[in-house]
Amino acid sequence: MMRLPLPFLALSFLAAANVVQAQDSCPAAPAPVVSLAFESRYAGSGDARATLNEEVEAETEAALKPLDDFIRDLATDLDQMMEAKPEARKRRANCIIGQMAEWARAGALSDMGSETTRLTIGSRLAGFAIIAGKAMFYSTDYTGLEDIRAWLSRRMEAQMRFWEDAPPGAASGNLRAWAGLAAASTAALTQDVVMQSWAVWSTAYVLCSANEDGSLPQEMTRGKYALHYQLYAMAPLATAVLVLERQGVSLKDRCDNALDRAAAFTLSDLANGSKTEAITGQVQSFFDGTHTLDDFQLAWLEPYILLSGNREAREMANERRPLSFSKLGGNQTLLWKP
Repeated sequence: MMRLPLPFLALSFLAAANVVQAQDSCPAAPAPVVSLAFESRYAGSGDARATLNEEVEAETEAALKPLDDFIRDLATDLDQMMEAKPEARKRRANCIIGQMAEWARAGALSDMGSETTRLTIGSRLAGFAIIAGKAMFYSTDYTGLEDIRAWLSRRMEAQMRFWEDAPPGAASGNLRAWAGLAAASTAALTQDVVMQSWAVWSTAYVLCSANEDGSLPQEMTRGKYALHYQLYAMAPLATAVLVLERQGVSLKDRCDNALDRAAAFTLSDLANGSKTEAITGQVQSFFDGTHTLDDFQLAWLEPYILLSGNREAREMANERRPLSFSKLGGNQTLLWKP
């Protein structure tokens, strides 16, 4: 048998080690976004604001890009962490917590320069809290975790104050639902009973606004975008109900099974949008060429299936798995698997 020379073997081991190190390296976090301000991407005034201003939309997307890119990268890292072997899982968890802690120490998202920004920041806070909540079980960066807890608590306390005087329409719509999810997920991190109670109230408030047919009245004011926003509201509602259920607070049967009714309306209308069209008088954006139905918009099916065991939801999820949405923490199929 031919024996390889020792120098060759040493170089081979060194190369393999470098590959592993490169795979497990943890880059610095991107520059923290401390100040953020943008206006509504919908033209007009009043509750409906159902006309999209494409110029403002482009400006909004550009303003949010550094923040959303960071959350998306963290969610991807979390997916990889959950699929990694134990030692690698710890390294990846420490990387996630370390990067997020850089933003915490910099006071990220402390200067929300417009009402629209304060209305919409909840979905991003939810993403951060869910990701940190999963990574903390594998991380040994305890200082980083404490910094993140303190940071997210400050951001959510500001949200709780803001929503007490928020515009009436928004107070019962998808944006309030996202703030409720952010509060529920942050409360899971911090064991803050007051914040948990606010999450329960906010989630129930939106859920209990559902019409008898399951349509959400605030989303039905959005003209051709109504089904789009009904679907968007289901993500924080279903996820917050599961997060709170795991904290010992059950909302899944609240208000005559409002969650089930809202889910049933949403799922039954994805084929042609006829129910929403009948309410709004407009062909829905999924069926007039404006939007396509993407998998991330159905990521909420995973937490909903765990809550309800709904067969229709399970069949739809089976066709599209894995279901992933960064604002919900990434791959929901991995995140919520039994």
